[in-house]
Amino acid sequence: MQPTISIPQHWPYPRFNLEQRTQQGIILGLYYYPSSTELAEQFDDGWRYVLMPNKNSDEISYLQENQIQPLSPQELFSEITAEIEFYQQQISILQQQLAVLTGGFTNA
Repeated sequence: MQPTISIPQHWPYPRFNLEQRTQQGIILGLYYYPSSTELAEQFDDGWRYVLMPNKNSDEISYLQENQIQPLSPQELFSEITAEIEFYQQQISILQQQLAVLTGGFTNA
């Protein structure tokens, strides 16, 4: 079963998705300041996003929708390809370690 998020009909739909990669980082969360609320009066209404600029860091940032730039298709392709290559190298290293451990005998 897929998790779902319900957004009230009178709210605009967010421009960005959870886990979307952007130039500012990966979107971890989002929240909305409805108009005519104290928070909206203080900080402007609209969507806010929680981003992690670097997956190897515990740093996070909070940005408004207009502060976020999506990655171009080429940037997204390069980023995903680099991550796939990294994990393929990790798998290869683990397979080598497993082969040493089992004396070269695996059930793969």
